[in-house]
Amino acid sequence: MIRLDNISKQNGERLLYVEASAALNRGERIGLVGPNGAGKTTLFRMVTGEEPPDEGAVAVDRGVSIGYFNQDVGEMAGRSAVAEVMDGAGPVSEVAAEMRELEAAMADLDRADDMDAIIERYGEVQGRFEELDGYALDARAREVLAGLSFTQEMMDGDVGNLSGGWKMRVALARILLMNPDVMLLDEPSNHLDLESLIWLEGFLRNFEGALLMTSHDREFMNRIVNKIIEIDGGALTSYSGDYEFYEQQRGLKEKQQQAQFERQQAMLAKEIKFIERFKARASHAAQVQSRVKKLDKIERVEPPLRRQTVRFEFPPAPRSGEEVASLKGVDKAYGARRIYDKLDFVVRRKERWCVLGVNGAGKSTLLKLVAGASEPDAGQAAIGSAVKMGYFAQHAMDVLDGERTVFETLEDAFPHAGQGSLRTLAGCFGFSGGDVEKKCRVLSGGEKARLAMARMLYDPPNFLVLDEPTNHLDLATKEMLIEALADYEGAMLIVSHDRRFLAALSNRVLEVTPEGVHQYGGGYTEYVAATGQEAPGLHAG
Repeated sequence: MIRLDNISKQNGERLLYVEASAALNRGERIGLVGPNGAGKTTLFRMVTGEEPPDEGAVAVDRGVSIGYFNQDVGEMAGRSAVAEVMDGAGPVSEVAAEMRELEAAMADLDRADDMDAIIERYGEVQGRFEELDGYALDARAREVLAGLSFTQEMMDGDVGNLSGGWKMRVALARILLMNPDVMLLDEPSNHLDLESLIWLEGFLRNFEGALLMTSHDREFMNRIVNKIIEIDGGALTSYSGDYEFYEQQRGLKEKQQQAQFERQQAMLAKEIKFIERFKARASHAAQVQSRVKKLDKIERVEPPLRRQTVRFEFPPAPRSGEEVASLKGVDKAYGARRIYDKLDFVVRRKERWCVLGVNGAGKSTLLKLVAGASEPDAGQAAIGSAVKMGYFAQHAMDVLDGERTVFETLEDAFPHAGQGSLRTLAGCFGFSGGDVEKKCRVLSGGEKARLAMARMLYDPPNFLVLDEPTNHLDLATKEMLIEALADYEGAMLIVSHDRRFLAALSNRVLEVTPEGVHQYGGGYTEYVAATGQEAPGLHAG
């Protein structure tokens, strides 16, 4: 359906693609992977025709419709979320627009003379609308929005009043409703809660067209894709299978290449030693010459491209008292909505709680109450003795000083730390080379989140309160964080939609439901096994 033939592409000084080729065939669900800045978004833009390759060609079969979701959703205002979604549904939305115009024309007395023609055209357009199942469109749009956790009120309200994250969901819903032949999804899992993510997983598994997507959520990718295309060093390499299979295959390939490289290096060293030893002797001249020629002809094996993985080691956190945080008889309401009623909850040393609950159940509110960012209406919220808390919330990024660079921000926080260790810290969180000189005001949302996280973890607290800490992290940074936090001695309270993160790090689950709050001994994996659901109210697929 789509072919990339020997494409080359340069972005400024950076070579993204060098004579790279790949194909997307009917029914394939492909995960596009590669380090940050490798050119994943550029590839999408080349497929949609927004950007041409410098060399080579991108061929799309005739009549193939493409739906492209990216992080840049543009302006939305003045219409309901449902209308906005229906507007993106391809041909049917154009037919609906013409129907509306014709309905207005039929009610316009000044156009009485044209009425026969208008009515005739209306009959044709209405027939086409029925053919395209247009009357079911509103219901289908609502079904998709409900899957992405919209309430009826949000569906019918002005889309302009929604936050950026919810507008992203509207943009995603448009593509899903459009049901194109090919879907290009750039990070569709980024701004979703766990319930929406699981719903989207099911939707994409049943999608009959071809799919090309990126995602920083490896669990999500594993369950959907049946092929991986890796961008590495300017080349595109295809692997048949899910993300897990790709990781194994790539590891195997690297090992084989390394062994081949080492064998060749040993052989070359031996030949060079012989040449050096005998080049001055006339008796060995012929042998030396033939070996020199042989070396010139040998095709050199390159060592495997080393992925830059940086490990971050926590300095040990100071020990806290046994009771780290407690809520006693806590009530909390927003207007008429009661979120908590006489809630009792205790976090003890070394406990790592993950908080689950449907959208709007009060997960972030619970974290705010514990962190002291919000006061209970009644009852008590207290922190235990010798507790040093680190609170990462969505607004953690807003406290960065726009005029300071990344490095200055870390230096301000840790004036006694050595330059080397701060550079290592920056590198762990994806700021390498010149990135540390960037001013905070030019950082993307993801970069700000990573900087706020780095600043919080360098001098580690013994109680981490993390609200969606993985939202803007790529796969490599996420893995680094999981590894680092696995050895962390302090207590944790986490809200996250990343199931791998929850499964790897939690040892307790707090489930917040409309019927009340339930506590489970055992982490997220045990919770799924015990309840048969991956999130409250949803059965494991």
